[in-house]
Amino acid sequence: MNFDAIVLGAGMVGTSAALQLTERGRRVALIDRRGIGEETSYGNAGIVERECLLPMAIPRDPWRLLRYALNLAPEANYHPTHLPRIAPFLWRLFEATGRSGLEAHARAIDTLGRFAIPEHRRLAQAAEVSDVFRETGWLRLYRTKRGLAGDALLHDLADRFGIEHRRLEPEEARALEPDLKAGFHAGVFWPETQTVVWPERVTKAYGRWFVERGGTFLTGDARSLRREDGLWVVGTDAGEAAAPTVVVALGPWSVDLVSRFGLDLPVVAERGYHRHYGSERGARLTRPIVDVEAGYCLNPMERGLRLTTGIEFAGRDAPATPRQLAQVEPMVRQIFPLGAPVEAEPWVGSRPATPDGLPVIGPAPGVPDLWLDFGHGYLGFTLGPISGRLVAEAIVGEPTLVDLTPFRAERFGRRR
Repeated sequence: MNFDAIVLGAGMVGTSAALQLTERGRRVALIDRRGIGEETSYGNAGIVERECLLPMAIPRDPWRLLRYALNLAPEANYHPTHLPRIAPFLWRLFEATGRSGLEAHARAIDTLGRFAIPEHRRLAQAAEVSDVFRETGWLRLYRTKRGLAGDALLHDLADRFGIEHRRLEPEEARALEPDLKAGFHAGVFWPETQTVVWPERVTKAYGRWFVERGGTFLTGDARSLRREDGLWVVGTDAGEAAAPTVVVALGPWSVDLVSRFGLDLPVVAERGYHRHYGSERGARLTRPIVDVEAGYCLNPMERGLRLTTGIEFAGRDAPATPRQLAQVEPMVRQIFPLGAPVEAEPWVGSRPATPDGLPVIGPAPGVPDLWLDFGHGYLGFTLGPISGRLVAEAIVGEPTLVDLTPFRAERFGRRR
């Protein structure tokens, strides 16, 4: 089977890239070992952020740093046996997330973030899935004055980039969400951010629209990728697929594949957990809340209130250790009357992270016709459609909507 392009990975990022290429008249095969939207994209918090300005960072505050080191911080957990493997990444993360690094990150990521919602809504309308989007914004809650002060840079950057946000006193936050309990110092409302009540349905709808536009979805193993007679070839259940161009959008599995072609990129897997819950006494939320100091997000969805945790550094395929969910459940109940869990076990998945917090988007250095679209961290759902558009524009030779320089793999300067 011959195509103009192959996209490896059918999460939000890969599905968006395949769809964007199809919209530009290319014959595209989208290949995944599972169905569309069934890995990392299945488990996200369902947020399309406008204020996605700051990445994960190692704190400079001595008290918070000590809590991280002692593995006590609910927003970040690690497996001690995994530390030697990720120590170089953590050092690069520390170097990249000082004040100047954070501001550089914000300038770059805002060039994507300003187009994230419009591109999502364009695809959602075409794919007839706009009904799961909510324009309610979201609410970040702070338990202490110190916690609010810790987000001062975020608020300053939002002012600079013209992103609307509003500081709320506790009673004002409870006017937005009447079932919130007392017990927090302040809130900040971000009205531009949008949410979805069924993230998996969005990715699958984009995949269905891709097929309706003439794209082909195939089940196959990306590890079979090889170069042969000037083409990229991948084995699938329907036979071999071949194309002159391939896009790697395999999320946390991407680095394993591209390392075979000489690329040594500092991308690691961060794990996260989610579980759905009911509520007590008919309590409701109309928008997501983020308990900043406790490190969780609670989002009302079709299946219940989805509680998502912060970061866990562990082997990508290591057994699940939902310690963070156990930590934050009682903390949620201090803020909101959370009910019993819906599922017997929580979901766990991995997402790809870079030390500077920016995705890798663009051509692979030194490997002709191999394109990269991964490393989005927790922003894969938010940025998938716009990064897919940029990759598609670059592949077909159109001017890209955004300068790709900050996102190119060459910024890491490493080939084996």
